[in-house]
Amino acid sequence: MQLSERFVIRPMQPHDLDLAIEWAATEGWNPGLHDAGVFYTADPEGFFLGLLDGQPVAAVSGVRYGERYGFIGLFIVLPEYRDKTYGWRIGQAALSRLAGRTIGIDGVVAHQPSYQRLGFAYAHRNVRYQGEVAAADSAVQSGIVALADRPFDEILAYDRSCFPEVRNAFLQRWIDPPDGYALGWVHQDRLAGYAVARPCREGFKIGPLFADSPAGAEALLSGLLSRLPAGQTFFLDVPQTNPAAVALAESRGMQIVFETARMYRGPAPDLPIDHIFGITSFELG
Repeated sequence: MQLSERFVIRPMQPHDLDLAIEWAATEGWNPGLHDAGVFYTADPEGFFLGLLDGQPVAAVSGVRYGERYGFIGLFIVLPEYRDKTYGWRIGQAALSRLAGRTIGIDGVVAHQPSYQRLGFAYAHRNVRYQGEVAAADSAVQSGIVALADRPFDEILAYDRSCFPEVRNAFLQRWIDPPDGYALGWVHQDRLAGYAVARPCREGFKIGPLFADSPAGAEALLSGLLSRLPAGQTFFLDVPQTNPAAVALAESRGMQIVFETARMYRGPAPDLPIDHIFGITSFELG
């Protein structure tokens, strides 16, 4: 049997995504405790598993948003099967699914040349900051409300202002994280920002953190941290092209622990980067 016949790529079932999330944890990506189910909701047909002789060895996601955008993530090949053709082939499956769309990716910096050869252009760095909740973060912040108290259509519209396409099904699950928190910032009687904190293998990840202003982002971050125990670890994935977001992380004494290269194949989305203080996730954009 030829190698091409031994390696098969098929769509994931929900339990396959559980496996991919475990691989992500092994890679040190610190996934959320409940990410698999929420990710799958975003696009049930957008996750692929590569099997060699029936054994899973590779994974990738190619999630569609709306009619014009897609995002590639969860790109993992088990270490003993790297530097062969498996990664390239499963990557092509994701690219094929997203053909004709602008495609985003948060790739590790070392692989940036490989992505460029596939037609991706560098946009900016996303930097993961790590911090520790301080006791002083218990202060109440003006304008902060439970996100569930706002109409979903209002939340959806605000999210769309900071993301390339509507992500209705995903957002419904993402803003209701088990054992986590979702807050809105209301300014002049309208939703002017929102943020989510979800529990992960280590600590909490905050994302997205969207706000019309640095003051709103500060209020949202403080509101989330006030709900976490002092000493808890938290993470924020910041687009470096937003100086106010960098300043917010550094004002909390947060340290850089990881970074990715945000790249696009096709026209880059025109997003208000000054409203994006933390991206949703490296896996789904």
